[in-house]
Amino acid sequence: MKPSNQRRVVALPYLMMAVVAALDLLSGPEVGFLPLVALGPAFASLAGGVRRTVLIGLVALLLCVLLSTYNNVLGTTRGFTSLASVLGVTAAGMVAAAGRQRREKELADVRSIAEVAQRVLLRPVPRRAGHLRAAVSYTSAVAEARIGGDLYEVVTAPGGARVIVGDVQGKGLEAVETAAVVLGAFREAAHDEADLAGVSSRLEKALNRHLSGEEFVTAVLAEINPDRTVTLLNYGHPAPLLVRADGSALFVEPAEPVPPLGLASLGPEGPVSHRVTLAPGDQMLLYTDGVTEARDRRGRFYPLADRVSLLREDDPEAALEALRRDLVTHVDGPLHDDAAMLLLRYLG
Repeated sequence: MKPSNQRRVVALPYLMMAVVAALDLLSGPEVGFLPLVALGPAFASLAGGVRRTVLIGLVALLLCVLLSTYNNVLGTTRGFTSLASVLGVTAAGMVAAAGRQRREKELADVRSIAEVAQRVLLRPVPRRAGHLRAAVSYTSAVAEARIGGDLYEVVTAPGGARVIVGDVQGKGLEAVETAAVVLGAFREAAHDEADLAGVSSRLEKALNRHLSGEEFVTAVLAEINPDRTVTLLNYGHPAPLLVRADGSALFVEPAEPVPPLGLASLGPEGPVSHRVTLAPGDQMLLYTDGVTEARDRRGRFYPLADRVSLLREDDPEAALEALRRDLVTHVDGPLHDDAAMLLLRYLG
């Protein structure tokens, strides 16, 4: 929660009691605003702990006694009813606050375990990948414990490297399990297969043994060649963003769209590979849809192509961190989906 919003939540119970007290003093005892003092501990239980709820309940009880005395209803049925209302709401608020704190702790524990499991799969990528520098950024969605299945890997080889960035359909530990299958198959196939088509075939076979129904994985596979070219295979994934040294940017779209991995039976055999030649100062950004589908409070998507100026930092890690911070600022709140980014920069 933002600090400004947190301050409002802290002040809300006191504000409610002040408003009720003012209304009661202005209208007199005939109207009967006095029981509404119980709104103070009621609102306190929504965000505060048990101790804070008790403290505000005591303040509300004292305020109720003072107003009852002022209105000459202390000791009457109306006065007793007001005091009972405050005590009852405070007791209920204590129970609610205790239950909420327990659930928040359980949720934090589940989220922590799930994120650790995911981080074990996503190992740090090598800083050098052939003639390119590599940097990676991963931002978890923090809504509930819904970790995603975003994945990335860079496997280096003499003279080049092979890269994958992908996104598993769905959320939770099942998505992480599928990501583990993809990464395990990729790490093995990237060393053994002669070309990217062979690597993708191995991934498809591994997923066919693991997945059921219409589950799938979108992915971009890239091969960094010694001749300064990058070969790409795109399986229904957001197109990589190529940023030239002069600051111009374009999305490297495949010639024809094909289904994601795991759904090969629904379309063509596979994508046609396409190559991009890199020059000194060029960069290629591979990412998941958690980046481009991130929305601000007005529902506008993150304008990735308009933010390429943030990638001008000399250090690729610093450039990617600047882009990540800008993404979080654009959303102005928790991300609704995990966002993974892998930056490849030509060394020259």
